[in-house]
Amino acid sequence: MIEAKKALFTIFGATGDLAKRKLYPSLFRLYKKGELGENFAVIGTARRPWTDDFYREVVRDTIADLQDSDAQAEKFASHFFYQSHDVQDAEHYVTLKQLGDRLTKEFHTECNQIFYLAMAPQFFGTIVKHLKTEHILTGKGFERLIIEKPFGSDYASAAKLNKEIGQSFPEEDIFRIDHYLGKEMIQNVAAVRFANHIFESIWNNKYIDNVQITFAEFIGVEDRGGYYETSGALKDMVQNHILQVLSLLAMEPPTHFTENEIRAEKVKALNAVRKYTEQEALENFVPGQYVAGDFDGEHYVGYREEPNVAPDSKIETYAAGKFMIDNFRWAGVPFYVRTGKRLTEKGTRINIVFKQTPIDMFSSGTDNTLPPNILTIYIQPTEGFSLSLNGKEAGQGFDIEPIKLEYRHDAEFLGNSPEAYEKLLLDALNGERTNFSHWDEVARSWELIDVIRNAWDKNIKDIPTYPARTMGPTEANVLLERDGREWVWDPSYWYIERGKLKL
Repeated sequence: MIEAKKALFTIFGATGDLAKRKLYPSLFRLYKKGELGENFAVIGTARRPWTDDFYREVVRDTIADLQDSDAQAEKFASHFFYQSHDVQDAEHYVTLKQLGDRLTKEFHTECNQIFYLAMAPQFFGTIVKHLKTEHILTGKGFERLIIEKPFGSDYASAAKLNKEIGQSFPEEDIFRIDHYLGKEMIQNVAAVRFANHIFESIWNNKYIDNVQITFAEFIGVEDRGGYYETSGALKDMVQNHILQVLSLLAMEPPTHFTENEIRAEKVKALNAVRKYTEQEALENFVPGQYVAGDFDGEHYVGYREEPNVAPDSKIETYAAGKFMIDNFRWAGVPFYVRTGKRLTEKGTRINIVFKQTPIDMFSSGTDNTLPPNILTIYIQPTEGFSLSLNGKEAGQGFDIEPIKLEYRHDAEFLGNSPEAYEKLLLDALNGERTNFSHWDEVARSWELIDVIRNAWDKNIKDIPTYPARTMGPTEANVLLERDGREWVWDPSYWYIERGKLKL
């Protein structure tokens, strides 16, 4: 039987898009499942002068598609309270504390508190400082801080921010959220490796030729042009999401599947990733920016024509590169990564490309012509696995053709599976930090990314471009071709064959 959690949530940035799209629906799912019951309350804070009634109406609107009845939604929303708040005004924290103290008693939350910072990172340090100085932190129950990315804009700013936060919260109470770590198939990476001896026994450079990690989106920057102008794909996706996935793929088996041991192995893996020189960064990483293009009868504008984007912007909407890991397990195995906006299809997937057999006994020649075996882990929009093998083509002769063993979760499973934010909020309530980023991971990621960012800023005058709804600039293909390899996944060909895309 589920024991309902007791906690007071304080959400800074409660009127924002993240709170409406992710946080309120996720809290409601936990409520429906019994993870939250009568002993929880939510304080929403932001600058807007909302009332409790208006705030609850907003909350009800966000869960309209999830509720079983109006009465259920009404009861859930009755746990929400709003406090107009200027995060830089100390007096406002006094009022916030008074409301928090009242709700702690009214809902019997046992002084447990979760603070969710769903707002601009420049305010993080100010908020946590006031939580301490205005005695909102009491030390009587658990007190945990959930922080959205980006955590800094480079190593120096991240270290400064971490120091500021560390003065109010110990590391074990800081939950740096990476919503990709809450996705079902990301969490399944460990299961694929460690629960299947067939894979773990060959999960090394003796059998694996290369690893490819793709985070592709077909949408553009939409209304995030202003943010992207200060970030770009490298910081937005590679520094956090992609390097987190890489660490899960590359880490050594932990002795026990516990938070501390998993984190220790992830940190070891990231520390083994080669930190490039400036010249090596230029040779191994490629930026790109989408320009206008046509796809299936629809015209797409280029990045520089998007709202809040400079007409001469050099910010990348695409990044591809090669990481090398200098340890015994992975020496010589390239980890190719890529991410981008306005690519052909939406898709997040991992391709593990195994080495080919030394001799193709089925070929009349001496060269090996067999395609490699490839394990694919699908993360989104579908979830599942596939393994490509070589088998005999039906009929006379002994011609070899690739076959695929495949499993995808069905629509009903995907509809019922917990959303990433729901999982991560429950983890925070339980004090489970396995699927959150530790400072050691964040720090090492910035060390690796800063070199690439600085190399691009100093040396790249004309950023490579790619037409909207294609799979990136040609330079990204050349990156692999120099190594005698190619990207496993390229959905462009399917659309080209059907006349939907022209290159």
